Amino acid sequence: MTDLFTPFELHGTTLSNRAVMAPMTRTRATEDGVPTALMRDYYAQRTDAGLIITECTQISDQAHGIIRAPGIHRDEQIDGWRMITKSVHDKGSRIFNQIWHPGRVSHPEILGGDAPVAPSAIPAEGDFFLPSGRVPFTVPRALRLEEIPAIVADFARATRNARDAGFDGIEIHGANGYLLQQFLEDGSNTRSDAYGGSIENRARFTLEVVDAAIAQWDAEHVGIRLSPAGVHYGMRDSDRPALYDYLIRELATRSIAYIHVTRPNKASYDAGPVAIEDVAGFTRARFSGPIIVNGGYDREKAERVLVRGDADLVAFGVPFLTTPDLLTRMKVGAELNRPDPATFYGEGPVGYTDYPFLTPA
Repeated sequence: MTDLFTPFELHGTTLSNRAVMAPMTRTRATEDGVPTALMRDYYAQRTDAGLIITECTQISDQAHGIIRAPGIHRDEQIDGWRMITKSVHDKGSRIFNQIWHPGRVSHPEILGGDAPVAPSAIPAEGDFFLPSGRVPFTVPRALRLEEIPAIVADFARATRNARDAGFDGIEIHGANGYLLQQFLEDGSNTRSDAYGGSIENRARFTLEVVDAAIAQWDAEHVGIRLSPAGVHYGMRDSDRPALYDYLIRELATRSIAYIHVTRPNKASYDAGPVAIEDVAGFTRARFSGPIIVNGGYDREKAERVLVRGDADLVAFGVPFLTTPDLLTRMKVGAELNRPDPATFYGEGPVGYTDYPFLTPA
């Protein structure tokens, strides 16, 4: 019977089990986005996971959207990641780099005074975290048509850099209210050119990014993360089932490494009726390749979705953050470490690399 502890072949890359460490922002890079030795230790501690997906990693200076988030567009950043991928591989796991542009989910204060960019001049909902505290989002600048190819090229360069840094593949961040999802959904995209209006036009940018990444590596090393029910930063669309039906079917024709989908959370339900509740089943009906699911899973729920066949891998976020030996503990039924949300973001090892192992490493 398929369970979390069964190995999985991801297009020729052998994963020791079906548990994935989900991408989680931790703000432990340097101020200029260079991965650190502390980050190396953090990821190396969590090689219980068959596959690790890194925190979102900026593809350019324009894609700076989180303080002390890592990048992969400068040589020193690539060198920092190379240190991390070697450490993960030495401990028997595999690691994909999540590459990302936040679009409107940024702020002029961390962009050198420049306005964040977006498909349309519609601000994100909520607020933005700066060292001085939380501030309202500003109105972004709508991208000019001639600027879009340069961002596609930035994603392509990031893919090439990730390969050079020793990653096993890349995950394009098309979820959580960031730039790709902003283009996809008509609540944030009111353009009237080739990138707005119809579903096909709104999906064009995402598919161009996917194609550019494939051209730099190949389809078997390019995955994507989607949140078809997500309401992060005020995301909404008038017909999500039709939108994601089209997008997932298009991705299927490209035979990409995987699609990583997130389940609706409490905020999704609080926002009103959820158009796509069973995101795993919805995706499986349209995509026969590997599917990763994420969102509130424990061992029992994870193995249920694996047995059902709607997913091949299950991603765990906070459980891996707090419990580096998560799979070891799940296997023996041991209690997990308690999370300390006050230290999820910050600097230094506290709440980062000091969570205890069941048996000291």
